[in-house]
Amino acid sequence: MELRHLRYFIAVAEEGSVTLAAEKRLHTAQPSLSRQLRDLEIEVGAPLLSRSARGVELTEAGRAFLTHARVSVSEANEAVQAARRAARPAKAVFSVGFLTGQEVDWLPHVTRILRAELPKIEFKVTSMYSPDLAEALQNGEIDLGFLRIEPKPDVTYNVIAKEPIVVILPSDHPLAEGKEIDPKSLEGETLVGFSDIAIVLRTVVEDYLLKIGVDATPSHRVENFSTVLSLVASLRGVALMPAYVEALLPWSVVSRPLKGEPLTIDLAVGYRSDNPSPVLKAFLAGLDQLVAAGPAGTRQMR
Repeated sequence: MELRHLRYFIAVAEEGSVTLAAEKRLHTAQPSLSRQLRDLEIEVGAPLLSRSARGVELTEAGRAFLTHARVSVSEANEAVQAARRAARPAKAVFSVGFLTGQEVDWLPHVTRILRAELPKIEFKVTSMYSPDLAEALQNGEIDLGFLRIEPKPDVTYNVIAKEPIVVILPSDHPLAEGKEIDPKSLEGETLVGFSDIAIVLRTVVEDYLLKIGVDATPSHRVENFSTVLSLVASLRGVALMPAYVEALLPWSVVSRPLKGEPLTIDLAVGYRSDNPSPVLKAFLAGLDQLVAAGPAGTRQMR
């Protein structure tokens, strides 16, 4: 019994007609197909099809045979695909994770540095909160991350930019009338802060306010920048956030730089030094040009 006999039988059973199966599915002559079906029935030792003027119907033996015939053909197809996959080894995967919102600024640099590698790899991009990126790096789920310096024992960090912290406030807020905002004027304002999810940013902001003697305890602590923006607009409050969010601000919210000594937060690339990926090695070799270029978006680090 050959595989083609099973395919012929399945086509006839599904079409309910030798003629239709021959013309539509198998592109063969009807007499030849009828002969192949007779040979199959002889080999099986039982009639599989009941022929009439209206076409063909499966006998009880034919219905039982059809189920197994379909499985056999499916398994044969899978075997062919498996062999082809083995003959064409899968491309190596290189995964890059970005702190949400940073893709616009830094992904163009990554693809430029890796332009010679990209045709040879499966390149994956994802975005997460900074602690989640650090966890993914620690667990080997991603190869490279653009994130804050989170405390992870097996993750190596290289600072690529010191990002300014700016004041986010409603566009019609009195403090928005000035080009810069004196940090002392934030005292008494409704401050929207971050929860422990963004512990690095929270620590930078709170240490800064403590250092300059501004008593501004957040009235709300939230987990992501979109919620911060919503609360700033609805509560007519203020927030201190990294400048990369400026490109994401709705019309009702604006940003202003802080007056005096700049407040910044580090943005770093993180990776495991024991990661043997040659693509990671190629990226790190071009790290200096990435730092020199700075963000690729319209916003530039001040």
